[in-house]
Amino acid sequence: MAPDELERQALERYAAGDLEGALAAWEQLYDDHLAAGETVPAARAGALVALNLLCETGLLAPVRGWVARVRRLLGDAGPGPVHALLAIIGAYERLLSGDPDGALAPAREAVGLGEEFGVDPARGLGRVALARLAIHRGDIEEGIDQLDELAVDLAAGSFDPLTTGNVYCELICAALWLGRHDRAREWTDVMERWRHGPAFGATHGRCRVHRAELLRLSGPAAAAEEEALAACVELRPWLRREYGWPLVELGNVRLRRGDLDGAEAAFREAHEHAWSPQPGLALLRLARGDVAGAAAMVRDEIAHPMDVPWKERPPFGDLRLVPLLAAQAEIAVAAADPAAAEHAAAELERIVARYPSAGLRAEAALARARASLLGADPAGAVGPARTAVAAWADLDAPYDAACARLLLARAHRAGGDDDLARLEEDAAASAFAAFGATVRPVEEAGARPPRTASLVREGDRWRLGYDGAVAWLPDLKGVRLLAVLLAGPGREFPALDLAGAGVVEPGLPVLDEEARASYRRRLGEVEEDLAEAARDHDEARRQLAERDRDYLLAELAGAVGLGGRARVTGATAERARTSVTRSLRYALARVAQVHPELGGHLRRAVRTGTCCSYVPDPVVPLTWEVVT
Repeated sequence: MAPDELERQALERYAAGDLEGALAAWEQLYDDHLAAGETVPAARAGALVALNLLCETGLLAPVRGWVARVRRLLGDAGPGPVHALLAIIGAYERLLSGDPDGALAPAREAVGLGEEFGVDPARGLGRVALARLAIHRGDIEEGIDQLDELAVDLAAGSFDPLTTGNVYCELICAALWLGRHDRAREWTDVMERWRHGPAFGATHGRCRVHRAELLRLSGPAAAAEEEALAACVELRPWLRREYGWPLVELGNVRLRRGDLDGAEAAFREAHEHAWSPQPGLALLRLARGDVAGAAAMVRDEIAHPMDVPWKERPPFGDLRLVPLLAAQAEIAVAAADPAAAEHAAAELERIVARYPSAGLRAEAALARARASLLGADPAGAVGPARTAVAAWADLDAPYDAACARLLLARAHRAGGDDDLARLEEDAAASAFAAFGATVRPVEEAGARPPRTASLVREGDRWRLGYDGAVAWLPDLKGVRLLAVLLAGPGREFPALDLAGAGVVEPGLPVLDEEARASYRRRLGEVEEDLAEAARDHDEARRQLAERDRDYLLAELAGAVGLGGRARVTGATAERARTSVTRSLRYALARVAQVHPELGGHLRRAVRTGTCCSYVPDPVVPLTWEVVT
C-alpha cells in the first residue's frame, strides 16, 4: 500500500475497534518509510505505535522500545511534531511508572511543542498530566482549575476526536478518585452527549464505565449493571489490560446487588487481566462470612498495592489507598479488631487533610465512626456516622448513605436508644430497596433446607427432576446450553464461547494470525526491555517489564475458549448472542410448561445476552445434578 493508504487503514481500524490491526498498519508504515530512507516519516509512524500502545494497552516495555528506536532515527534533529509526541509519551511513561518528578519536565515540553506544532495529543494529554501532577503534590484547586479549563476547550472542539475522548475520560477519572462526584457527573454528561457524534474506538466503552461508576453510587443498581455489561462488550474486543476496569466495576455493582457469585466471576476475570480486583474481592469474602480472609486480603493489598500502569486510577500515592482503607475499616467491625479500625480511620483522616473533598470526608467520617464503636465509645460514633450519612446524601449516593445509617443505628442501640436505631434501620431498608440492593442477614442464608434438581441426558432426550416430580424434555439446542450453565453456577459464559462449543456456528478467532504476530512482536519488545533492565541493574523497570510479559502471555492463553477452541468475534458475535438467547428462552419456556415453579426460578436465575450465566438465589439455593 501507499503510505497515505496505510495511514488511512490504521485510522479506520482503530475507529472500528481493531487495535491490533491499527498497530500492524502503523508498524508496516514505519517499516516502509525506513526501507525508503525516509527518516522523519518513519520516526512519526514509530511514535504513533508507541502512543497507541501507551494509551490502549499500558504495556510500558514495548513503549520504551519504540521510543528508543524513534530517538535513534531523529538523532540531533531540531524540535518538531515527532518530538511533541515523544514528550507526551515520556511524560506518561514516567507517570504510570510511579515517577512524578520525572514526568514533570516532559509534560511541560509536550504542552509547549504541542502548541507550537499543532499536535493535539501532546498539548491535550500534556495539560492533563500537569493537572494530575498538581493534584499529586497536594495543589488540589490548581489541578481542578486546570481540568476545568481543559473541559471548556474540549467542549469548544479544540482537539481532534482521539485526544478529546482520552482527555474526557481522564477528567472524569481524576474527579472520581478525588471524591469530586459532582464534577464527575457534569463531565460524564458532557462526554455522553459528545460520544454520539465524533467519538470512535474505545471512547464509547470508557464512557459507559464512567456511567456505571456513577450509577453504582446513585442507583438504580440494575442500570449500573447494564452499563457495566455494555462496557465489557465494547471494550472486550480490544484485548487490553484496561478490560479489567469494567470487569471490576461490574463486580462492585453485583456485590451491592447481592449477586455474590456473579461478583466473584467478574473480580476473578479482572485479576486474570492483570487488573487489581481489590478491595471488591476482599469485601466479597466478607459478604460470604470469611472475615479472616477478607482482613488478610485488604491488609496485604495496603502493604503491597498492585502496581498497575493504569490511567483510570492513581498509579501511586495515598489516593490509591482510600478505597482499601475504607474497606479495612468495614472489615475491622466484623472482625472486632479495634486496632485495624483505628489505623484505617487515622490514615483516611490524614489523606483527607491533604486532599479535601466531600467524598473523601464521607469515607473518613464513616471509618472514624466504626473505630469509635469498636473502641467502646458508641456516643463518639454517633457524630461521625451522622456526618457520613449527610455527606453521602448530598453526593446522591443512597446506598452508601444507607450503610452509614446502619452503623448509626448500631451506635444508637449500643447507647440504649432503640427508637432512633429502628428509625435509621427503616430508612436504610427503604434506601436499599429503592437502589435495588439485596441486604440479608448472614443467618438467613442457612435458615432454609437446600433444594436439589437434576438434568440428565438419556439418549435423545433429557430427564428433568425437581420436587419429587420427573418430566422429559427433547434434545434441543437450548437444553444443551442450559445444561452448560447449570453445571457452572455463577460463571459467565460468553455467547461466543457457547457458539464455539458447537451449539451454533462458530465464527472468526479473536486472535487471528495478524493479531498473534503482533502479540509475538510485543513479547519480543518486552524481552528486549528486560535485557536492558538487567544490564542496567534497574530492578523497578525489570518488575514492570515482567508484568507486561505475564499479561501478554495470559491474553494469548485467554484467546482459547471452551474445549480448546479459539474464541470468535466480529459480526458473528451478534449472531451468536441472538441465537444463544433465542435457544435458551425457548428451552426455559419448555421447562415452564412441564414444571411452572422451576420454570419461574430459571427465568429469574438464567441471564442471557453477550454473556450468559445461571445465578441462583443464595438465600434459597438450588443444587443441580447435571449429566450430559
